[in-house]
Amino acid sequence: MTRTRDIVVAGLGLVLLSPVLVIIAVLVRLDSRGPALYRQVRVGLHGRPFRIHKFRSMTTGAVGPAVTASGDPRVTRLGRWLRAWKLDELPQLIDVLHGSMSLVGPRPEDPRYVERWPADLRPEILSVRPGITDPVTVLLRNEAEILALSTDPERTYVEELLPLKAQAYLSYVRTRSFAGDIAIIVATLKAIILPIPHARLSKDL
Repeated sequence: MTRTRDIVVAGLGLVLLSPVLVIIAVLVRLDSRGPALYRQVRVGLHGRPFRIHKFRSMTTGAVGPAVTASGDPRVTRLGRWLRAWKLDELPQLIDVLHGSMSLVGPRPEDPRYVERWPADLRPEILSVRPGITDPVTVLLRNEAEILALSTDPERTYVEELLPLKAQAYLSYVRTRSFAGDIAIIVATLKAIILPIPHARLSKDL
């Protein structure tokens, strides 16, 4: 049922949102030099790597940490707006339709960070398709702001956020349901539209 839902929703989404996708793609090209889309290797179902699709939100050729904090100079003017409204994630509907991702599931991580998950938890977290959204996406809506407060954002991500995410992913996998996924999608939309207070990591997760 989950895969059928993903195919129907992703297919309809791509059709209905096609004018928006085209407009965003044109704006990205006009805002800064480079392609409208970028693809990056992430770890998917059962540990298989795949290339995730996103609208490009950084300057072409930008180098730096794999995590992005608020105020990161690599992010373009349009990119800041796309990230704020999660519009850079829309091309992932292609990945859902392809079968690399699901609408809801643990967010697909960079291989270097998956290696830092506890070895005993890794197979179970990767036993489901990664998703466009999940409970962590809602709870850590302001993750970039949290990282901006750190003198070493990547270290903060690895040592503080990554372990919390791994535990939350495991909890999702063990308790997931169709109704629960719908609730996560609704909560995600609310989190994008409505401002939320700063996350308190020890309490929220």
